[in-house]
Amino acid sequence: MKNTPRNDTFTVRRPVSRRDTLHLLAAGTAGIALSGLVRPLTASASAEAATTGAAALDAIAWRLLDHQPERATGLGVDTGENAGLRYRLEDRSQDGVNALAAKLREDLARIEAIDTTAFDYSTRTSFAVVKSAYATALDGFAQPYGDVAVGSWRNTPYVVIQNVGAYLDTPRFLDADHPVHTGQDADAYIARLGQMDEQLDGELGRMRSAADKGLIAPDFLLDRAIAQMTSTIADARDGGGGMVQSLVKRTADIPGDWEKQAQQAVAEEIVPALERQLAELQRQRGLATGDPGMRERPQGAEFYAWALRASTTTRVPAEEIHQLGKDQLAELHGRMDPILKSLGYTQGTVGQRMTALGSDKRFMFPEGDPGRKEILAFIQKRIDWIRAQMPRAFRHLVQGNVEVRRLPLAEEPGAPTAYGGAGSKDGKIPGKMWINLRTTDLHRKYDLPTLVHHESIPGHVWQGEYANRLPLIRSILAFNAYSEGWALYGEQLGDELGAYDDDPVGRLGYLQSIAFRACRMVVDTGLHSQGWTREQAVQFFMEKNGNKREEVVNEVDRYCSWPGQACGYKMGHNQINRQRERAIAALGSAYDLRDFDQAVVDGGNVPLDVLADNITAYIEAARV
Repeated sequence: MKNTPRNDTFTVRRPVSRRDTLHLLAAGTAGIALSGLVRPLTASASAEAATTGAAALDAIAWRLLDHQPERATGLGVDTGENAGLRYRLEDRSQDGVNALAAKLREDLARIEAIDTTAFDYSTRTSFAVVKSAYATALDGFAQPYGDVAVGSWRNTPYVVIQNVGAYLDTPRFLDADHPVHTGQDADAYIARLGQMDEQLDGELGRMRSAADKGLIAPDFLLDRAIAQMTSTIADARDGGGGMVQSLVKRTADIPGDWEKQAQQAVAEEIVPALERQLAELQRQRGLATGDPGMRERPQGAEFYAWALRASTTTRVPAEEIHQLGKDQLAELHGRMDPILKSLGYTQGTVGQRMTALGSDKRFMFPEGDPGRKEILAFIQKRIDWIRAQMPRAFRHLVQGNVEVRRLPLAEEPGAPTAYGGAGSKDGKIPGKMWINLRTTDLHRKYDLPTLVHHESIPGHVWQGEYANRLPLIRSILAFNAYSEGWALYGEQLGDELGAYDDDPVGRLGYLQSIAFRACRMVVDTGLHSQGWTREQAVQFFMEKNGNKREEVVNEVDRYCSWPGQACGYKMGHNQINRQRERAIAALGSAYDLRDFDQAVVDGGNVPLDVLADNITAYIEAARV
């Protein structure tokens, strides 16, 4: 089945072994050497500074994408001389991880040797971003196990679990982000299918290695992963399932035996590899306990300390984050209390009253497919409304190109209620808001607007389009505290722009959402540093904030598999508001919300200390 795709400009051979993948690029862009760029820059060289800095950043970007070709496709840059990237999947074996870490180490040393004093502010910021992202990632690679996100958010000790692994990521990526417009695109799709077994086996080796070190996921996470992988295998055995049908639907007008090739790859290569992973998960299930946190795992305290730092881009310890979450939760509940009373909910705690509100059938969607259809229409209407408000919040608008899609069925049981992100740099691949519709009871009419503002506009999709205007490396590298902090700030902007002026129940949904993120700081640190049980974490959300059990069980399980990530939301949100207050105080009547928001998004996705520097620069420019 592993044959040679059509391509008039370069040759791609299959089978593509992990040892051979570096030879797949048609041109040497990803292998650009940095050594020629490492030289001191003096004032006399300032005319060349911008070009030199841009070249170094571009080289860094392509060298990273050489290890992460799916990102190149998602950004829409796997074209022309870099078209070979479209035929490849990331190497998830230990050798692949080691090669990436070595590349980061090499590039960090080289970029640190470049004198940036003659560069403009934006370029110096980009260098600071690269240094921060790479240094943090290298600290992660020094941990004895786990997946390390380089310029992304998903750090996890578990290579494969209910929300982590190629068995979820690759089919979703091929369906949503891999374009199929030509025969070459379809060839590339087949080529990637032909490598998925190696990707899965690469993960398998790391799963076994981590288990040998004593790292076994909690039994309840393994149960979820086993069920989901079993479902994935069953789907794949049914004529290749979604991995085949996605290609078949998109090649209806493209001559070729695409269905046969795809089915052969799935049946002969992918299914056996999935079965090997499933067997290992089942083996580990026999060794598992119900302890949810990293504290109970070998070197877990060290892993959690790093993961918390990576997620928040701060060194605030777990104990302080835990208390901050409690304090902010109390403050937010103080804002919710009078609204609840005005609606006639006067008895019990805020959490108890929000639970009662959630049981009000006026705010529920119908069950089954009718309710799913209504939810999708509701989301689109909310997107249309918030897009129309953006001139009131920004000086320079982006398109807000967003597609709403239901999560793949195999992913829904272990996934959060929704997530989203921007599309390609050229706008041809739209941003996505993925919505979990396994049951309509996950959503209420009063909390869905806030979810839309978070995931799409002015949240992840909107902000990501500004990042896509920056140099390539800045479109790649992101920081959880900024990304999620901005999305929470996007929820806040929705409220400030009038989303709930005539909708007090909607405002309660918004405040409950922000309070939910305060709860996350308490729960994540409770699970991983204070010995909380899974049930204790679930009950905290339900009792303190009135969240639905159906919603929070998945949330708590997510925190168990992504330690620290949940703390980045409110920490980032706090910092953006702190910087806004500083700008208001400094500028007085010269302050304009549009200018502040523009400064935050134009500065790009940054660590929180660099965000403060960007706002300082904005304040100084506004004073002139």
